[in-house]
Parts: sequence; C-alpha cells; structure tokens
Amino acid sequence: MKTLQVSVVTPDGPVYDADAQMVSTKAQSGDLGVLPGHIPMVAPLEIGSVRVKKDGSTEFIAVSGGLLEVRPDKVTILAQSAEKADNIDLARAKAAAARAEKRLQDKSDHVDARRAELSLRRAINRISLAEKKF
Repeated sequence: MKTLQVSVVTPDGPVYDADAQMVSTKAQSGDLGVLPGHIPMVAPLEIGSVRVKKDGSTEFIAVSGGLLEVRPDKVTILAQSAEKADNIDLARAKAAAARAEKRLQDKSDHVDARRAELSLRRAINRISLAEKKF
C-alpha cells in the first residue's frame, strides 16, 4: 500500500513526522482529503484538526491555522502552533477558553475582540480533541 510522508512543523520545531495512508484537514476553502499521488497544491488552513490515518488507526493533531503543502508523496503542514491530541493538557485548554470568554464579555475599549475570539476557537479545538469529541 502506498503511503505519504506527513510532517507537521511549528516555529518551535517538528510536532509530527510519520508515513500515513491518508491525511484530512480543513482548509479555508473547505475540507481536504489527501491520498498518495495527490496533485501538488498549497492551501491555507483553518483552526482545526489534522486527521492522519495510518496502520488501521487515526491520529489527531490540533493546529491553529497555517499552510498545507501537498506533493504526490509528501504532506507538510506549517502551523503557528500544533499539538498531538494525546499531548493536550485539558485543564490548560479549559483555562484558556475561560480566559478568552471573559475577555469577550469585557466590553471595554482595551479588549481586542478578534484576538479573544481566535483564542477561544483555538482552545475549543484543543478541548474537543483532548476529550475525543470529533
């Protein structure tokens, strides 16, 4: 069976590197599924999960947007931050969500609502992967 080399990289270094049968994720243009032999492409990613199917199981990685680069034998994801579902600190993610919600409820001028909203979306994404609610 053909495979793809899958790499997820952040500014802090590599988060994931393995061979897989399929990768699926959410690009800004919609859901993408990538199999070996896929045409080359580049797509911006949404905050969401990357699903990597390999050896009969599926691994999940939370990403906070970024870029997906596809070549026939390789998928590279460059993300500002990424975390394997098994490594997510659920308590920390819930605390981040609570902080973001509090900032969104604070209607004062010094709160950047867009930044707080993105922070909340990232935290919710991490919580759903950590609790395996996908």
